[in-house]
Amino acid sequence: MKVGKVSETILKRSIFKQIRTRRDEVLLGAGVGEDCAAMRLEPGEIFVISTDPITGTVKDVGTLAIQVTINDLASSGAEPVGVMLTVLLPEAVTEEDIKKMMAQVEEACAKARIQVMGGHTEVTRAVNQPVISVTGVGKAREERLVSTAGARVGQDILVTKWIGIEGTSIIAKEKEEELLGRFSRSFVDTAKNFDRYLSVLPEAMLASDFGISAMHDVTEGGIYGALWELAEASGIGLEIDLKAIPIRQETVEICEYFGLNPYYLISSGCMLMAGDRGHDLVRELKKAGIPAAVIGKAVEGKAKRVMNGEEEAFLERPRADELYKIYQ
Repeated sequence: MKVGKVSETILKRSIFKQIRTRRDEVLLGAGVGEDCAAMRLEPGEIFVISTDPITGTVKDVGTLAIQVTINDLASSGAEPVGVMLTVLLPEAVTEEDIKKMMAQVEEACAKARIQVMGGHTEVTRAVNQPVISVTGVGKAREERLVSTAGARVGQDILVTKWIGIEGTSIIAKEKEEELLGRFSRSFVDTAKNFDRYLSVLPEAMLASDFGISAMHDVTEGGIYGALWELAEASGIGLEIDLKAIPIRQETVEICEYFGLNPYYLISSGCMLMAGDRGHDLVRELKKAGIPAAVIGKAVEGKAKRVMNGEEEAFLERPRADELYKIYQ
């Protein structure tokens, strides 16, 4: 395609036509020439806004872009309402590629009942693969707003589902043929299908009702990065039991095959939480069909200890996600 804005014809035919989910709160949405979007709030409600790019994968990029943003909003206790998209495309892109990507976006939006409110689509020499940057807009009752910085000394630290599931799914899709030379078809397919666990919206809503103090979606940098960020934001130390951190065998074996550390692997779908009565919350989550586990405590000081039986280590500052190593 030619460098520059995507043409009005393609916008109407392959982008706007894919956007079907609507929200009553959205007063001004996506359209030709519209540079802004507008939404209505009720008294006592507040805006919650997030932004994130998807750059680590090409396959299912539309789905992941929306899911990651929904998770960010959910981690603040907010109900997602809409998204604004900035889509940067390489010259080699075809209209069919754009249509497929937007179909993925709309399918993910429809599942979460959120609306594409607007954005910008452009072909540029600055990228060699599609890049989607998403700004998410949600709403929350002011008294229910949750932050990463809300953990307090003495509270339980818990996680939902398993670490590394997003990274495992991406690797299984991007390196499928190579993995089939080592693992069975059923093993690889199971790993690929971990993407069905990527939403943290159900556990976030349940935890908000429970009165959780802090939530943080475990994304780039993995569980170790998320634990560091939670502790730094909250001004606490940590004592974490490594053996209590839930991880799927597929993640362990795929990471071993590629020489990756799963504790630094992108982990959307795993929500990190801090709160009182952590074991009670775990039971409530499990009743709702959501696996969860208490993995440690918030403690005085700045030390972030990870215990593995008799061995003790300390968390390091967040580093580059292990996912990028498979492209080197």
